[in-house]
Amino acid sequence: MKLFVDTSDRQKTIVKVGDKKYVSFQENGASQELLKLIKKALSKNNIKVSDITEIEVGIGPGSFTGLRVGVAVCETLAWVLGVPVNGKNVAKGGGVEIIYEK
Repeated sequence: MKLFVDTSDRQKTIVKVGDKKYVSFQENGASQELLKLIKKALSKNNIKVSDITEIEVGIGPGSFTGLRVGVAVCETLAWVLGVPVNGKNVAKGGGVEIIYEK
């Protein structure tokens, strides 16, 4: 199962599991709700964290903090689960490069 995460917008965080999309809106700091949103998306679809086989994370452009939160969470999940994030093996030094707004 593929997990998709986008935290590039300061006021909106998006998580997709399969074809189901979940969005969290916050005035500021929407990325702070990321782990809760991932948990909600997985539980509503009866998916265990161990069922995730790949992760895709939005790399920007976007807000500095939001992108760093999204990439850090996704790379940590990928490392723990032993799955690729954006096609890279994080455990072997394949980190995701972020594109910030100029």
